Amino acid sequence: MPMNMNREVFITCAVTGSAQTQDKSPHVPRSPKDIADSAIEAAKAGAAIVHCHVRDPESGAPSRKLEYYREVTNRIRDSDTDVVLNLTCGMGGDVYFGPAHKPLPLDSQTDLVSTEERLAHVAECLPEICTLDCGTMNFAENDYVLTNTPGMLRDMGRRMVELGVTPEIEVFDTGHLWFAKQLVSEGVLSDPALVQFCMGVPWGAPDDLNTFLALANNVPDRWTFSAFGLGRQQMPYVAAAVLAGGNVRVGLEDNLMLDRGVLATNAQLVERAVDIVERLGARVLSPAEVRDNLKLTKQSAR
Repeated sequence: MPMNMNREVFITCAVTGSAQTQDKSPHVPRSPKDIADSAIEAAKAGAAIVHCHVRDPESGAPSRKLEYYREVTNRIRDSDTDVVLNLTCGMGGDVYFGPAHKPLPLDSQTDLVSTEERLAHVAECLPEICTLDCGTMNFAENDYVLTNTPGMLRDMGRRMVELGVTPEIEVFDTGHLWFAKQLVSEGVLSDPALVQFCMGVPWGAPDDLNTFLALANNVPDRWTFSAFGLGRQQMPYVAAAVLAGGNVRVGLEDNLMLDRGVLATNAQLVERAVDIVERLGARVLSPAEVRDNLKLTKQSAR
């Protein structure tokens, strides 16, 4: 393929995620205040977008509590640092089956709720962006399925658009991009769309460059994409995404390390990404420029 390097790049920082990483690094933020502070530091380091999950402040376990999302978004908005807000909608679709010889009844860890409940925090906080995981997949853990049926996705997509919030289509495998195109063709999602390639998440798309380029080469011309890799692949994917014409995501949701044996902060990961982007000869975009380029709507919480 001909090189189509992106010369104007936005950086997303995925601040904390929902994996059980809270005890693996003291830098993984838990409380709404800590998450907001870490997001603000990432923005000051050069991130135009912050992608936020919330956690229980005491245990660090992932949470969907509306009050935590409200506090995080209010703290970020009340700060003197501008940044585009991107809230996850990935939780609430978790299905844990019983053992293989008796999959039903479902395990008590199952967290499967209505699409309306999965979007409750978005409806109240009204971020510029929220995520739409565009397919069902076996998601790393044993007998855990991340559930996003076509009907669920159509309903969630319509609700996001009605709220004036731009969906970021999370593509974990090639079929997810295929269905994203279907949603746009049906008018469920707007054209051009915003896509995030999630590389190396078991058991989705592997993090090899052939798979990544197959995805990048199938993005419609008017769409915008970004990408990330996990762990030690995070920074190589910063370079790969820019060279393929896309944007980048870093952060503690996907990688805890700055260097071998050195635990990172979100701000340090963003600073490293800024350095890579600029050394490639590209320019890092500001939040205002991203809003203008992506036609994002900055709203106030209800």
